[in-house]
Amino acid sequence: MMVVLLFFCAGVVGNVLHAQTRGPYDTVKVYAYITPEGDTIPESILPPVEVLGKLTGQWKRHWAEWTRLRNAVYVTYPYAIAASRIMNEINVKLENVTDKKQRRAIIKSREKELKRDFADKLTQLSVYQGKVLMKLIYRQTGNNCYEIIQEYKGGFNAAFWQTIAIVFGSNLKQNYDPYGKDLDMEKIVRDVQLMYGYKS
Repeated sequence: MMVVLLFFCAGVVGNVLHAQTRGPYDTVKVYAYITPEGDTIPESILPPVEVLGKLTGQWKRHWAEWTRLRNAVYVTYPYAIAASRIMNEINVKLENVTDKKQRRAIIKSREKELKRDFADKLTQLSVYQGKVLMKLIYRQTGNNCYEIIQEYKGGFNAAFWQTIAIVFGSNLKQNYDPYGKDLDMEKIVRDVQLMYGYKS
């Protein structure tokens, strides 16, 4: 038993002596970082590394579509807000009016104002921007464009403009899904609201 103990002690002493005879590069000096809790941990500063990557065709298309959508929202969102405001004003005026002739006169007077203020600007929109505008009008008012035209101009006018929209590859009855297919549009709208101080 004594022999085994001596052999063990000799081994430990030998390891200590061997450790003391190691070269100058056996340890690496590093900076010390003291955490807010008082712990000291090693800290190393690595040289910067530049990583370059190329977008795949799929991602290029994705960002091109996103940029197109963003630009369309920036252009059309103020019109959607104006449409919502004007509809609210018209609804207030029509609230207690039951006479059809009088209702038509009120709507027609606002229609002239709208044509004067917005006709030139809206005719300059592309078909794509028009589609985005219809979605944003739904977002602001809770009604699609078909329902709005039907309410103010009658079913015949709504059907006529729906036919025109279909010819140009659009649809007046399209809705707005901020948590599904229109999620990107919703994110962009919220960015616009924050940037320009629009209220939700």
